[in-house]
Amino acid sequence: MLRRALQLGWSRGLFIRRLGTRRGGSSLDWDGNISEIKKKIQSFLPGGTWNPLYDTSHLPPEQSDVVIVGGGVLGLSVAYWLKKLEKIQGGIRVLVVERDHTYSQASTGLSVGGIRQQFSLPENIQLSLFSVSFLRNINHLAVVDAPPLDLQFNPSGYLFLASEKGAAIMESNVKVQRQEGAKVCLMSPEQLRNKFPWINTEGVALASYGLEDEGWFDPWCLLQGLRRKVQSMGVLFCQGEVTRFTSSSDRMKTASEKEVILKRIHEVHVKMDNSLEYQPVECAIVINAAGAWSGQIAELAGIGKGLPGTLQGTKLPVEPRKRYVYLWHCPQGPGLEAPLVIDSSGAYFRREGLGNNYLGGRSPTEEEEPDPGNLEVDHDFFQDKVWPPLAQRVPAFETLKVRRAWAGYYDYNTFDQNGVVGPHPLVVNMYFATGFSGHGLQQAPGVGRAVAEMVLEGHFQTINLNPFLFSRFYLGEKIQEQNII
Repeated sequence: MLRRALQLGWSRGLFIRRLGTRRGGSSLDWDGNISEIKKKIQSFLPGGTWNPLYDTSHLPPEQSDVVIVGGGVLGLSVAYWLKKLEKIQGGIRVLVVERDHTYSQASTGLSVGGIRQQFSLPENIQLSLFSVSFLRNINHLAVVDAPPLDLQFNPSGYLFLASEKGAAIMESNVKVQRQEGAKVCLMSPEQLRNKFPWINTEGVALASYGLEDEGWFDPWCLLQGLRRKVQSMGVLFCQGEVTRFTSSSDRMKTASEKEVILKRIHEVHVKMDNSLEYQPVECAIVINAAGAWSGQIAELAGIGKGLPGTLQGTKLPVEPRKRYVYLWHCPQGPGLEAPLVIDSSGAYFRREGLGNNYLGGRSPTEEEEPDPGNLEVDHDFFQDKVWPPLAQRVPAFETLKVRRAWAGYYDYNTFDQNGVVGPHPLVVNMYFATGFSGHGLQQAPGVGRAVAEMVLEGHFQTINLNPFLFSRFYLGEKIQEQNII
C-alpha cells in the first residue's frame, strides 16, 4: 500500500485559492486594511500626502498562494504555466524568490543552449519535443509594447558518434526516439565522411544525426523572455534567500500499519539581500526549483532528516557539480553546416556565431570532479582532457586558439542523473522541478507545465512523468538515461 502510494506521489487534486492569513480574512481584506491604516496614520502626519514611516517595497508579500524557490528558467516556466492554466485570471498569487538578481552564476546563462531529442528515455524525448514546439512558437511569451523575442534558434542538429562498443546502444536509442516521433537517422562511417568531410571517422562505428528540431538557442533570451512575460501576468519577484520553513506535522498509519509523519509548510522565511532582516511569507504551495542548491532547500524542509533506509531519511540527491565551457577560434574549422557534435569520448563542440568560433567541453569522470566551491576554470582540463579527443576527431582543431572560458553548475542528480518532478510524498506541499543534470534548460517548458498540472489537477496530463517522482529514491528504482552529456 505504501509502495503504491509512493508511486502515485500521494497524487490528489489541490484546490488553490487566494490565501488568507491564519488569523482569518482574505488577502483582499488585508489589502483593504492596509489602505485604512495608511489613511489613519496620514491623518496624524503634517501635509496632505502619504509619507511611509518605513519603506517596505523591497520586501516580499506577507502572503502568496505559491512560492517558487529559484528564478531560473525552470522556476520561471512553472510560474508561467501556473498563471497560464489558472481557472480564474488572477486567481493564483505566485511569488518567485531568487537570490542572484544578476543571474551571474545561474546555470541558464552559462549553458551552451542545446536542445535535442536524442535521449534513451521516452519521457526525456517527449519533454524535449514539447519544449522545441514551445520555442518555435515563442510568441507565447510576447508582451504588449515590448520588442519581439529572438531566440536565435539554430536547427543544425546533434551528431552523436559511437564506437564499436556503443553502437548497439545507439541503435536501440534511435529506435525509441523514432517511436516517440523524433526525426533521427543512423549514419555509417562512409556516410559520415561524405556529409561532414572534416570529421576523422577512425574509431567510429556508427553515428546518429538529428534531422529536425535539434540544435541550439540563446538561453539568456529565453530567461529574460519568461521573466518579462510572467511579470506581465502578475507574478511577483523578490531578491532574497530562503533560510527557513515553518511547518506542521500529522501522524498517520498506512494500510500495513506503518506510521509516517506528514508535514505541511505554512511559511517561507526569506532573508533580504545584504541584510539581516527577513520576511515570513504564508503560502499553500512551495516549488523547489533551486537548481544546484535544491538539495539544501529540501533539507531546510526536513527532507532526509530521518533514519537511514526510511522514507523520512531519504534525501534529495541533488548537488552542485562544476562544468567548464571553453570558447576557441579556428579559421580552418568546420563550416556553417556543422552540428553540435558529441564524440564517443564524451567531448563535445558546436559552432558559435559566424566568425569561426566554437565552444565545447566535456564532463569529468567521478575521479576528475572539480571542487564546486567556486567557479574558477581549470585550463589544464582543456589541454589534457578536451583538446586531444577533439583534435583527433577534427584534425583542423590541432591549431585552435582558446579565447576564453567559464564555469557553471549542473544540478546533478547523483542517483540517476534525471529530473525530479512533482510532490514530495511526506512534505506534502513541496513540489520539485530540479535534478536534470545538464538538460534542464531544454526541457524547462515541458517540466514547468507538468509541475503546474500536478499542483492544479493532482496528476500529470500532457506527459506522464511518474517515473520522475521523488519516491524512486526510496524505492531504489533508477531510470537510467544513456545520453547524459
